[in-house]
Amino acid sequence: MRSILPSAAGLALLAGLLSGCAGVHPMACAPGQSRATTAELVFGHKAGQPLGVSDADWKKFIVEDVRPRFPEGLSIIDSQGQWRDADGRIIHQPSKVMLLVLDGGPDDAAKIGDIRDAYKRRFHQDSVLHVTHKACAPS
Repeated sequence: MRSILPSAAGLALLAGLLSGCAGVHPMACAPGQSRATTAELVFGHKAGQPLGVSDADWKKFIVEDVRPRFPEGLSIIDSQGQWRDADGRIIHQPSKVMLLVLDGGPDDAAKIGDIRDAYKRRFHQDSVLHVTHKACAPS
């Protein structure tokens, strides 16, 4: 009876093929762009009932906690989010998505952590979602 298990050579070949999909090759950027890292932060605006983060509160947070850390600029998108609370309920809430192009400095992670901590503390939030992406940005 023939075995359907792959041979060691077959496994090595498969691993080599899959490693090409895992980002071994550097990202190619268009002329005038270079490789960069972007951060996406998602801030929920429901801190209890009713809505807990007003537009004025949000603007003050940006001026006091974000702009000093990322003076080069950022983009903010209004969104609708949802999350599952500790009791298993799905909570829907308005949110803000902040997009940052990081400068690659050694303090990028600390600055993002400081922003997340400040928001959680100021608005009594459990978390701020943070996603990092590889990207191309203007040189």
